[in-house]
Amino acid sequence: MRVGSDGPVLSCHGLRKRFDERVAVDGVGFTISEGETYGLLGPNGAGKTTTISMVCGLLARDEGEVLVEGRPVDPQAPDARASIGYVPQEIAIYPDLTARENLRFFGKLYALGGKDLETRVGEILDIVGLADRADEKTEKYSGGMQRRLNIGLGLLNRPRLLVLDEPTVGVDPQSRNAILSSVERFREQGMAVLYTTHYMEEAERLCDRVGILDEGKLLAEGTRRELVAMVGERDRVHLAATGNLEAAARVVGALDAVEQATHSEDGVDLVVEDARKHLPAILMYVGEQAHVTTVEVSEPNLEAVFLHLTGKALRD
Repeated sequence: MRVGSDGPVLSCHGLRKRFDERVAVDGVGFTISEGETYGLLGPNGAGKTTTISMVCGLLARDEGEVLVEGRPVDPQAPDARASIGYVPQEIAIYPDLTARENLRFFGKLYALGGKDLETRVGEILDIVGLADRADEKTEKYSGGMQRRLNIGLGLLNRPRLLVLDEPTVGVDPQSRNAILSSVERFREQGMAVLYTTHYMEEAERLCDRVGILDEGKLLAEGTRRELVAMVGERDRVHLAATGNLEAAARVVGALDAVEQATHSEDGVDLVVEDARKHLPAILMYVGEQAHVTTVEVSEPNLEAVFLHLTGKALRD
């Protein structure tokens, strides 16, 4: 049985770190379970990298506790740190070595060797999609390929917790999508993932729960739905339709879930709580008065939550 298998893979509480007079992280805490991706969302300088450096045991904390599979993590705790795979913002590969040589080198640092090392190197090359370029020097790689290899290095030790610090910064759209797809697979395979980003769309796509970090403080955390509910945002639905649109808006506006219903020349516009849940009933009632041709649902996003909590846009 794995240590801590009945509890969260990562548990951290009360993390604080000061650099001279500046408090970089102030009382941050969260947990991550097996098969869960937890996103730390915040602008540059919010404290994301400092937080994960303490989580990984790379930076001594002033206060707080970090446990991975129930074991304490700090710079002097190699056993617990062995369960963590860390992928930093900076690309940490040797450009004069091939991808295969980089993986072999770092694998030996994890005490891998012989057949096990060669097997794992081959697995990683397949995972990050570099098997066909494995024996080229990485200085010839595109930025996106280097990023993918960087992630591969973090997977060598088969980590229970994978920590990714803004892994898509500066990559092309194709490589970015490949990286995001890989993270989705890691979650499906049961890995706990801590993912930091200042890209709202990445957090919405990948993360089961999100913590909003600004100026070193964790302002809120939860699922997207839970966070959106904090600021009272609702889904907006546009039904392109023909027929008696005034009657359609009146009928559907009487439903409990519909907070507002108006009609225009081309359809009916609604403000709805949890539109996807109530859409079948909405379409049934509208269909009694009009013919619906298209449905557009605009769900509130984390940008609105971040703006509400911090008073600024994410990239300010």
